[in-house]
Amino acid sequence: MAADLETIFAEARTFNGYNERSVPSALLRELYDHLKWGPTSANSCPARFVFVTSGEAKERLLACVNEGNLAKVRSAPVTAIVAADTRFYEEMPKLFPSRDFASAFAGKTAVIDDLLARNVPLQGAYMIVAARGLGLDCGPMSGFDAEALNRALFPEGRWKANFICALGYGDRTSLFPRNPRLPFEDACRIV
Repeated sequence: MAADLETIFAEARTFNGYNERSVPSALLRELYDHLKWGPTSANSCPARFVFVTSGEAKERLLACVNEGNLAKVRSAPVTAIVAADTRFYEEMPKLFPSRDFASAFAGKTAVIDDLLARNVPLQGAYMIVAARGLGLDCGPMSGFDAEALNRALFPEGRWKANFICALGYGDRTSLFPRNPRLPFEDACRIV
């Protein structure tokens, strides 16, 4: 078990370039089949995942990416868009059938936004952990124009991009020196 944690956290790196090796659709399905089990508030599962793999979709995505992230997205065989479904509550009758959670959210923008702010990035983190566990390397990023991306890839307006993450088999020459992390004493309290 400790070795798995080392692989997923301590040894894992944020890659800035990827090898040309493709990521099969079956592996993306397996990735989702693992990440979907991560807990969310009231089992709401509000994140939606768009795996950008085609040349046409990648060009639309690249038009929205900040200059510093262009090479990362270009080289990655897959870039995942982790998005929020603003009407996630419509799925609540099947996700939490024993309670009427749908009516707790319908038409309540502040309540919806609060749940999305906490749970969508959480599900995105589950995706990264699951991807690393499956042998994929990741390059999460927020350097993109979210409004432009939403117009380009989610024109119906229901889904909203939260962050994007390159997925593939990392090129070790693209790694920057590892930056330090805060020690327990500076980042944690036991009360």
